[in-house]
Amino acid sequence: MPGIILTKSATPVIGWVATLLGYIMEGIFYILNMIGIPNIGIAIIIFTIVIYMLMLPLTIKQQKFSKLSNKMNPELQAIQKKYNGKKDNDSMMAMQNETQAVYAKYGVSPMGSCVQMLIQLPIIYALYKVIYAIPAYIGQVKEAFFPLVDKLIAQPGSAEFIQGFRNAGMYMKQFSNELFTAGDTTYVQNTFIDVLNKASTPEWATLAEKFPNLSADIAATTEKLASYNNLFGMNIGDSPSYYLSNAMQAKNVLLIIAALAIPVLAAVTQWLNVKLMPQPESNGEQNSMMSSMKMMNNIMPIMSAVFCFSLPAGVGLYWVASAVVRSIQQVLVNKHIDKTDFDQLIEKNKDKAKKKQEKRIKRMEKAGIDPKTINQYASMNTRNVQPSTKPVTAASTSSKKPAGSKAPMTAEEKEAAVKKATEMYNKNAPKPGSIAAKANMVKVYNENNNSRPEKDSTGKK
Repeated sequence: MPGIILTKSATPVIGWVATLLGYIMEGIFYILNMIGIPNIGIAIIIFTIVIYMLMLPLTIKQQKFSKLSNKMNPELQAIQKKYNGKKDNDSMMAMQNETQAVYAKYGVSPMGSCVQMLIQLPIIYALYKVIYAIPAYIGQVKEAFFPLVDKLIAQPGSAEFIQGFRNAGMYMKQFSNELFTAGDTTYVQNTFIDVLNKASTPEWATLAEKFPNLSADIAATTEKLASYNNLFGMNIGDSPSYYLSNAMQAKNVLLIIAALAIPVLAAVTQWLNVKLMPQPESNGEQNSMMSSMKMMNNIMPIMSAVFCFSLPAGVGLYWVASAVVRSIQQVLVNKHIDKTDFDQLIEKNKDKAKKKQEKRIKRMEKAGIDPKTINQYASMNTRNVQPSTKPVTAASTSSKKPAGSKAPMTAEEKEAAVKKATEMYNKNAPKPGSIAAKANMVKVYNENNNSRPEKDSTGKK
């Protein structure tokens, strides 16, 4: 169910990817447990490295596209300047053809960069889902909450009490859900674990004070979770703000430094990652956009520090780890890109585009379509081949037409023409729905329509 954070995300695409990544995360934790170090912090670091390594080919493709874009942008801008202010159909078609020729010359697609981003974004978002809801994807961590959860559910007023926890607000809808009120065992268990998973050390202490008969179970659970969450002496389930508050009260300088380490590292690594990213070449028309991007790049590291200060340290650890991995990757990718001969790459792309074009022409010729007229037929208005929905009346059929004019087609004739053209289209089309297929349909219709004999003013053929 999409509303339950603990339950694996059911969001289309994101949920599927998160489930797959969850298997990887659970496998990493299982291996760590086998060698005697079942630690969530270490698992997060390894998990982040593995996922970003798997995305490395996409990163390289994206960087190559950026370099090629910088090389061809002057040509695209020259075309835009050439046809600036021209809105007639011929100019628009010419501009489109010249633009497509430039993309073909460099062997890239206008949507090339978007494809990589569309693949990467669900992975990154799903990765965050896994990190933020560890018990949902690592069975061993979820089991650490039992038998405490079952005993806590049986305590009168326990649900109302944990709703007062700081991070319980994000789960309030679950407490009023009909499954929760009906007492669905799994749903209620998941809701309690959702809240307890985000509970801070002081909140666990208040829970023990409220339900002293469960103090032994609470102590066993928190001890188990602490062993999983301990990293360099810190519980990554607590926020840096909590540690800073305790450190200031105790006047412990080392603990203050440790509390600020993750937010500061998050900001520094984010800033370093931005600086290592290749920046697009600016021009007069893009100065405003470049200024906005520069401002965002300066703000993001600060926002990272603010978020990491208040969120659980485990989330901040993931941000730091991912920024470090991306920075290392970027250094390696930049070296790879610098060694790439882009002139040679452009020639290879040209050859690929040429081969694709040759295959496309062969498919059209096989379908009986003249490639020279494909653009002409493809750009024709196809509204005339649609069957008329206007009712035919006696007045409309009896009206006379000027001498020499072509007699209008009746609704039945149009429907028959469309049916015949569609049959030919389905029969000869190299690929249903392609431009060549649509052009073939228009061509067949025009041939059939133009071959119909005209009537003169006397009604004779």
